[in-house]
Amino acid sequence: MFVTLHVGGGTFLPVKVDDTDNHKMHAEFGVLTKEVADKINAYKKQGRRIISVGTTSLRLLESATDENGIIHPFETETSIFITPGYKFKMIDAMFTNFHLSGSTLFMLVCAFAGIDTMKNAYDYAIKNNYRFFSYGDACLIEKPEK
Repeated sequence: MFVTLHVGGGTFLPVKVDDTDNHKMHAEFGVLTKEVADKINAYKKQGRRIISVGTTSLRLLESATDENGIIHPFETETSIFITPGYKFKMIDAMFTNFHLSGSTLFMLVCAFAGIDTMKNAYDYAIKNNYRFFSYGDACLIEKPEK
């Protein structure tokens, strides 16, 4: 299944404020069709896991999901900024690469897996010469058990 989020440069800009509530994400246009929304909702109802491939897909899926965990067709802009404390509504796991610290994407993966988990993973990656940024090594991150 495919979803589309037209990523702008704002996704990759470093956060330059002390309080993330003061950081403004640039709006990006996304599309998630009714057919895809229906399939994802059916999979979720069957107890299947929803795995996002990339932070971009994750941001769109979370933008299209309501507070009851139902995903809806989506064709508009989103400026969702996911930071630690965010309550994920749709995603069970994600594939992503190693992002630069201080970036909105690093904050997103910390929100998903936990700050300590990601710091440990990044320490390991640095010690083992993993590549970072958009063309870096990839990893599977699963939502921690509650």
